[in-house]
Amino acid sequence: MPVEQNAKVSVVGMGSVGTAIAYACLIRGSAGSLALYDINAGKVRAEVLDLNHGSQFVPHCRIAGSDDISVTANSAVVIVTAGAKQKPGQSRLELAATNVAMARSLTPQLFEHSPDAVIVFVTNPVDIVTLAATQAADAAPGHIFGSGTVLDSSRFRYLIAERADLAVGNVHGFIVGEHGDSEISLWSSVSIGGVPADHFRRDGALVFDEGTRTHISSEVINAAYEIIAGKGATNLAIGLSTARIIEAILGDQHRVLPVSSVQQGAYQIAGVALSLPTVISAHGAGRILEVPLSVSELLGLQASASTLLEVQQSLGF
Repeated sequence: MPVEQNAKVSVVGMGSVGTAIAYACLIRGSAGSLALYDINAGKVRAEVLDLNHGSQFVPHCRIAGSDDISVTANSAVVIVTAGAKQKPGQSRLELAATNVAMARSLTPQLFEHSPDAVIVFVTNPVDIVTLAATQAADAAPGHIFGSGTVLDSSRFRYLIAERADLAVGNVHGFIVGEHGDSEISLWSSVSIGGVPADHFRRDGALVFDEGTRTHISSEVINAAYEIIAGKGATNLAIGLSTARIIEAILGDQHRVLPVSSVQQGAYQIAGVALSLPTVISAHGAGRILEVPLSVSELLGLQASASTLLEVQQSLGF
């Protein structure tokens, strides 16, 4: 008889982001089973009940939860959202010290219960946290990475699609570097229905001139701040984008996504975790695709790496 594939996904931290991820996985049918872990026993029990009460309306998925970390045992994928959350006006990097300590403590525990799991960090600042987690555990290559700029790239594509008056599925493009203020929009490789952004026209006029590009890139960077100011947290879109990452892992899809991993020489960058187009499969984060960059994009990416390196040094990495 064929061996049933392990499709258990654990979500660590049941705040607004963790709950959104679990809900997105449930309605999309991303996981075979979900395990929810939070130190707040009442909160996690309430979320399990609430999700299970909708089980009639979604693909079958077993859902369990506990304030005991052993609930995550034998997971194929573990998603970590635990940690202090970003406050209005606060940059992601200002969260670093508290959440780095959490990642260093938590990661070995998670591997103790699920030694073969792929662990994906969503906790901010995700690049710094991902590096700390990678250093804290002796994991297989690619088995620890961060959600990176997958959501930023989705924001980027949405804004381009709105300007082009096309469905977002027609737009291809990446945000790379830090998941934060120094991230870089790769305009030189943006494709809109197969047309490079440089050549895309509506009614004979170029749509994506320099001013429009600058405005869109700024909107992507400031999107989280605007949402946090308005409702306290970003959660729905990160729930959906994380579910998409989970599907790429469990489905061994070899999907190219701009996740954050510790770099080892791409674009002359090493020793920091940041986002680049990366092949995602059942083995986690695989090879990096070195998209051709303009000179300004390359310099911006390397400056983003330097920004992260400075934070690492300030934290004693």
